[in-house]
Amino acid sequence: MAHEMRLTTDMLISLPRPRWGFSTAAHLLNRAGFGGSPSEIRQIEALGMDEAVERLLAYDDNPVLTETPDWTKPDFDRAAERQAFRKATPAERKELQKTQRRSERERMTELRQWWLNRMMSTPHPLQEKLTLFWHGHFATSVQKVKDAYLMWQQNNLFRRNGSGDWFTLLSAVSKDPAMLVWLDQGQSQKENPNENFAREVMELFTLGEGQYSEQDVTEAARSFTGWAYDRAEQRFVIRPRWHDVGIKTVLGKSGNWSGNDVLKMIIEQPMAPRFITQKLWTYFVGHPPSEELGEALSKEFVRHKQQFRPWLRTVFRSEAFYASSVMRQQVKSPVFWLVNSARILQRKLPPNEASNNLLRLMGQELFAPPNVKGWDEGLAWITTNNLLARYNSAEYLVSGENPLRIPAGKAQKKGSPPRRLPLTGAVQLDSWLEEEDWVDAEHLLNTLEIRLFQTKLREKQRASVREYLASRLPLDTVDILHAIRLLMSTPDFQLT
Repeated sequence: MAHEMRLTTDMLISLPRPRWGFSTAAHLLNRAGFGGSPSEIRQIEALGMDEAVERLLAYDDNPVLTETPDWTKPDFDRAAERQAFRKATPAERKELQKTQRRSERERMTELRQWWLNRMMSTPHPLQEKLTLFWHGHFATSVQKVKDAYLMWQQNNLFRRNGSGDWFTLLSAVSKDPAMLVWLDQGQSQKENPNENFAREVMELFTLGEGQYSEQDVTEAARSFTGWAYDRAEQRFVIRPRWHDVGIKTVLGKSGNWSGNDVLKMIIEQPMAPRFITQKLWTYFVGHPPSEELGEALSKEFVRHKQQFRPWLRTVFRSEAFYASSVMRQQVKSPVFWLVNSARILQRKLPPNEASNNLLRLMGQELFAPPNVKGWDEGLAWITTNNLLARYNSAEYLVSGENPLRIPAGKAQKKGSPPRRLPLTGAVQLDSWLEEEDWVDAEHLLNTLEIRLFQTKLREKQRASVREYLASRLPLDTVDILHAIRLLMSTPDFQLT
């Protein structure tokens, strides 16, 4: 009771040192990254909480561990290609469009795998976790943008600015070519201002519903006129002759406002810090903050002059972040599920097409959020079809690209030696199992619990798995892989 009272009186008090341990270190690595093996968690634990948080936040010099695709550069032949397309015959145009669509599909498959590989290999996972958050917050889909280079460019924008200054990030995204195409801002002129862009900036990006008027939308749209996209050069441009230079009244202030002026006024609104910090807290924690905690988070953000890095430092060190109602209570997103599973199993991701298909079936195809609001998270990830996709994905990750050649239910002949040889494409157990795991069901269960869940299973689940393992003694490779797949198909494995 005293612990709960302390959470309500000082919501952002730092976690007491005695509470830092394996479980809290695992929680930090899961929420501020994509989890890791028991040895990686113990390394984080040994650092102590303060140093662990600093290591996660200090990624400005993050090395490039995944080589970018060779097409991630401006297309200087674009203008000539567009000119050739206009001069082509209808039949030639049809063939050119077919080739272009095929090329874009291939590039997007490569881009998705490139990002997944970064999530897998980076020593600074918070950078990628934040990039994923901003991708959902500023939801932009390649289905409309239709340009892999622009999607890559926006992705790197999130990566560079995701933990910095709020205005700098918001201004950069509002001028980002992919966003200009996505929200049809690229052709906004004083004769026809794009109110859709102004509305989404206020409603989805900065303030939320009910925090602005229709007049604010209309007047803000006038302020954004002239922000355009040069398709030939694939870049943002300002066209002064398109801009409305008249007096506009936005959020109660009148003047000859530019787009940047409006963005500054928006984030200075009392509700603005509350809106973005509540959304970030929900992303990292799994549920919205209470009224009191939401106020504390907002004030902390303002205190740090709307800089995300120091705000995140406070959050990741706070007692509230490690509350029992938070730890192991968040539904894994499909992207987290896939990357986390591969990391804790210490195996490579499936090939490009396979990874993309798994995520699509689980409900989160990268660079293709369902709408301008991004993905619905939490329990929205858990549907009958999505759960089936998770179970099938568990089978894929455990068994590998090729199916197991020995049926999981086939018993060994009495007296035959245990089958411990690696199966083609399957998880390589020898890298993380001890000798005792092969002959002691309880010891193996403890090993699997720590690796897959970082905590003990509920006794009913433990009993059923223990019973299965005991019935298979002496254990072989197939038995253990089958047990891992079963554990990955439990409700508990869908939570982090």
